[in-house]
Amino acid sequence: MDPVTTADASLDAQLSRALPLGRPPSEATLRWVCECLGPGSAVQAVRPIAGGTSHTNHFLLVETRSGTVHRLVLRRWTEWESDFPPEREIAALALLAGCEIPTPQLIAADPSGGRCGAPALLITRLPGHPPRPVPEDLSEYLIQLAAALVSLHDVKGGTTMPPYTPYNRLQIRQPPFHARNPGIWDKALEVVTDPPPEFTPHFIHRDYHPDNSLWACGRLCGIVDWDRASYGPIGIDVAHMRCGLLLRYGRDAADAFAAAFEQVRGNYEHHPYWDLRCVVDLLPEEEHGRPLAPAGIERLEGYLEARLTDLGVLH
Repeated sequence: MDPVTTADASLDAQLSRALPLGRPPSEATLRWVCECLGPGSAVQAVRPIAGGTSHTNHFLLVETRSGTVHRLVLRRWTEWESDFPPEREIAALALLAGCEIPTPQLIAADPSGGRCGAPALLITRLPGHPPRPVPEDLSEYLIQLAAALVSLHDVKGGTTMPPYTPYNRLQIRQPPFHARNPGIWDKALEVVTDPPPEFTPHFIHRDYHPDNSLWACGRLCGIVDWDRASYGPIGIDVAHMRCGLLLRYGRDAADAFAAAFEQVRGNYEHHPYWDLRCVVDLLPEEEHGRPLAPAGIERLEGYLEARLTDLGVLH
């Protein structure tokens, strides 16, 4: 069985096949899944996976004719972004096949959406659950996240991935609507318009945050969602996790993660530029884009102020 089913399609065709968030897989899609597992296969269960905005994910339980049961995830694109097509995640999963950190394995793909009604991947389901709201041992939790990131950055073949590009290209430079201190945002926007600090590019996740990690019995057991994997600065992965930790647990957790990463990586000093870049990336790139939610604004502004102070921009 060919593990990857491919089909050529124009960008317009792929755009037209984006599907509403949360829509269950159609009978045609489930037939495709069964075909990928071989004649006589049958889908025994379908269950939606919560979360996600640009993908709809479902757990599938599929039994083959021989009685083997496969636990899989059907991953379908609900929004088409030309910078992050299915082919990008396919390439990342191929590079990750030998990584010591568990990552999904690709079973089949319908990148054009010709069979599934939207671009889709069929991948193995990893064991574990998203992190608890408050980990029992936050310091151990952060160390494990940091150590996993070191392993991911050492994956070979990163030069074959698309280069890192910021989410927000700064065509619009204005503070969020609910800003309490617009001047802090203006200063951050000013800083990130300058060239970034020098860096040695590596394979990076590009969307590394707590909800893309899986846990069991207090141990990290997998990293998921590889559609934005890139070749670029490891600082953006560190900054992305720090921003996620800031909004979920507070600034102490964000700072502790940076310290943990520097400890396990060695010969690395995190640059505040990447933290500013990551926060600015949360702002809408278009005039009528999705605005930054008011929740978390106070934490983000305090964080920006601290990072700008670290850079010597504020006194």
